Order: sequence, then C-alpha cells, then structure tokens
Amino acid sequence: MLLRVPRSVSEAQECLAEEAVPIGGATLVWATWQRDGFPELAMSLRELPEANAVGRETLGGAVLLHQVDGRVPDVLRLAASSIGTGAVRRTATVGGNLVGSTLRCLLPPALVLDARAIVLEPDGVRETDLVEVVAKRPVLLSLRWREPIVCAYHKSAGEVGGPPPLVVTSAVHAEEGGERLRVAVRDGYDVLSGSVAWDGDTRTALQALRATSLGYAPIAAWEVVQAQVADLLGGLGAG
Repeated sequence: MLLRVPRSVSEAQECLAEEAVPIGGATLVWATWQRDGFPELAMSLRELPEANAVGRETLGGAVLLHQVDGRVPDVLRLAASSIGTGAVRRTATVGGNLVGSTLRCLLPPALVLDARAIVLEPDGVRETDLVEVVAKRPVLLSLRWREPIVCAYHKSAGEVGGPPPLVVTSAVHAEEGGERLRVAVRDGYDVLSGSVAWDGDTRTALQALRATSLGYAPIAAWEVVQAQVADLLGGLGAG
C-alpha cells in the first residue's frame, strides 16, 4: 500500500482524483484490510493544516481524539475523552469517529453545537450539514460552529459487549431575538435531536422538545434529558 500525505488542499484533491482511500488512525479498517487486502493507494490528512485545527469554533477531521482539549466547548471535549481507551484516543481521529464509526460518539455534541462540516471532494472544498456527512461519508476536513453560551454532556455507564451507552448532550446559543436550546440523544445506534427557542421557561422548552424527534426517545432517556436541561437552563436563570 502506498500512503500519500498531502500538505495542501490541492494535493489532497489530486489524491482523491487518483482514488486514494482516506485513512485517519485506521483503527476501524485495519482488521478488515488484513483480512481482505490493503488498498493500493491511501491518503492521510495528518499534515494538512485545515484538517488539524483546534479552537473554540473549529475542529479538524484529522485531529486525534486525545488532542480534543479545553480549546473546544466542554460538550465536545467530554465526548472525545470518553471514547474507547487511552490507546484508542491516541490513534483514532475526529473524522474517523464521525464518518467511519457506527457509534459516532461525536455526533450528538456536534449536533447541539449546530456544527457545519467542511468536506473535501476531487473538485473542491464545500460546506454541508451533518446529515449528509453521516449519509454519504465524505472526507471531513473540519467542523465549524458558533460558540455556545452553555453546554452539557452525559454518558451513562455501559456494559462490556452490551449496547452503546445512552448519551445526552445539550447547548444554548444566542440568536437574533433570543436564545435557542438544542438537545441530542444517542439511544443505542440511533441519534435523535431537537431544537427549540427558549424564552426563560424550562417547562415550556421541554414541552416543545417533546414535539421534535426527541419525542421518540425512551422514558429513561427523557429522564436524563429533563434533568440535564433543567440544570443547564437553571444556570441561566430559567424558570
């Protein structure tokens, strides 16, 4: 297998045009390659600046999970720090988790941050939403979002060999005319999310969330949502 390591977006585009297979830490594909054979040409974004940014409103797709630190909102930092073992976090990448993993541990926090994805294609770079990222699995250069006012993260204890543990995330952003509450839940392999305007009344906000896709979340998940939202909005002086 020939591995190319582009140092510019134009070089990365050339690699895609040559049908190079994108890899991050290869934690999800290594066993498959050993069984089925390695690709002739692969590409790593580890030297591409746009894919390695870390900041309050951006996170590169090639960033290793253990590098997701206090420079990003807590909801993302806590999610990344809870993925796998230390050895996995030192190898696996943000892009691999969002695009390649069925667990997509970073998807709920990215949803509540209202993140947009910057993706790389053979003919250029463009911005898209997380729905397309999950469905089409493009090459993820980075995530971008607006910094929230507050955010929160919860991950239930899981059982070895059991289903993925419950994850509940939430965030509040300022918007024109008020503020907006976003909540996302991972229940098993399903991710549900909802967004509602918030005017200071916690009960009204929770009722409005029930009318979104979050209304399909099981009772156990809703109990965590209610507690998290009450704590989150309570810190903002909610009633």
